[in-house]
Amino acid sequence: MTSHEPSTATVTRRVEWVDTDASGHQHNSLIVRLLEAAEHELILLAGITEEYMVGAPRVRQEIDFTGKLYFGQTVTASIVVERVGRASITYSFDVWGEAFKDVPRRKAASGRLVVAHVPAGSDQAGPWPDAVRAALTPRQTD
Repeated sequence: MTSHEPSTATVTRRVEWVDTDASGHQHNSLIVRLLEAAEHELILLAGITEEYMVGAPRVRQEIDFTGKLYFGQTVTASIVVERVGRASITYSFDVWGEAFKDVPRRKAASGRLVVAHVPAGSDQAGPWPDAVRAALTPRQTD
């Protein structure tokens, strides 16, 4: 069996002044905001905003920082669904700094994100709604 391409989304942004710190390159929080923007784009494309956004806290986040991003540079962030579990979804992501001045295109960060489903009124994880599972679970083919 082979699987279809997993659900994915990509966003492109420009590094703003507020995204940089005293070192002259991106603040670590920029990667998290780019990741959240890509995740939101994925949810919009999947048509499950109402079902997903009401209770999807991040429960694990791993980021490997591998390159600098600079004020004014164009940045591309992509997110891919790796696994849809009963009460969690695991994503992988990459953030690329596009060619800028004398800096070639290069990866700035990559990692994984785990999001749990916490139903409204609960303080514990519970099963994802069927619509979320159906929209984000990679399909299997023969």
